[in-house]
Amino acid sequence: MSSHRFTALLALLVLGACAPYAAAQATSDPDARATAVFAGGCFWCMEQPFEKLDGVVDVQSGYSGGATPNPSYESVSAGTSGHIEVVQVTYEPAKISYRSLLETFWLNIDPTVANRQFCDVGPQYRSAIFVANEAERASAQSSRSAIAADPRFAGKTLYTEILEAAPFYPAEAHHQDYARKNPVRYSYYRWSCGRDARLLEIWGAQLSKTEK
Repeated sequence: MSSHRFTALLALLVLGACAPYAAAQATSDPDARATAVFAGGCFWCMEQPFEKLDGVVDVQSGYSGGATPNPSYESVSAGTSGHIEVVQVTYEPAKISYRSLLETFWLNIDPTVANRQFCDVGPQYRSAIFVANEAERASAQSSRSAIAADPRFAGKTLYTEILEAAPFYPAEAHHQDYARKNPVRYSYYRWSCGRDARLLEIWGAQLSKTEK
């Protein structure tokens, strides 16, 4: 399947699931904001792809999915808190759809690995979509079905989870906007972790839809 046909399939499946939600968005307050939470391994690397999207207001690194209140980076990275590293995306539904956020999410993860992303290993780095309502769940499930239907994933298990929304805890201040504050260290980390090489191997030309 060509990258063009795959993108069209992904858009069609997710758009169909989003139809009632999209209709509601069209009549909502144009200044309204919503949030979406995604886990794709190191949260430093998941901020930038969303930040460059028109309609995204803010992207914040943090933790979600565990039982420990107010977890620290040390407890999450050690795997003792039960949380996953995530990003919380604040966006304007009148300008960008949840479907578009899902498309960006998939192009920045490796869905074929369990309890890790790239060089970061452990359940705290697994990929997941946190859904806050039935419309988001339907959209997430449809987008996952589109990925599974792509021949490049034939015979492979997709480990990306769809989870119920859970409390979001912002990460410590020095983790926010890490790429902007520490561009050299950030670039070296992405390269040494093999993130970009693996994303290119999986998604190829489709990566032109997103920026690191």
